[in-house]
Amino acid sequence: MKRILISCVRGYQRFISPLFPPSCRYYPTCSTYMIQAIQVHGALKGTMMGTARLLRCHPFVKGGIDYVPRKFSLKRNTQDKERPNYQFKKEPYA
Repeated sequence: MKRILISCVRGYQRFISPLFPPSCRYYPTCSTYMIQAIQVHGALKGTMMGTARLLRCHPFVKGGIDYVPRKFSLKRNTQDKERPNYQFKKEPYA
């Protein structure tokens, strides 16, 4: 399931995103955040975190650095100023 969701986001990055001007207010971009959240927290929680991030990304927000937190949270990550070192679990088919 993780692979399917990540491939959908990668398809968006490759085919749909180039059609629009860059407008993400956060670093990393929302699509990269979604991929990292799915890799770190799994399909369900990662999708929830990515969706919450998309809902936070609007013209009235200040933006800035917002890395995927190590612990599941739907709020903005204000603690990590550098990219956390994620311990990815090795997939049996990878």
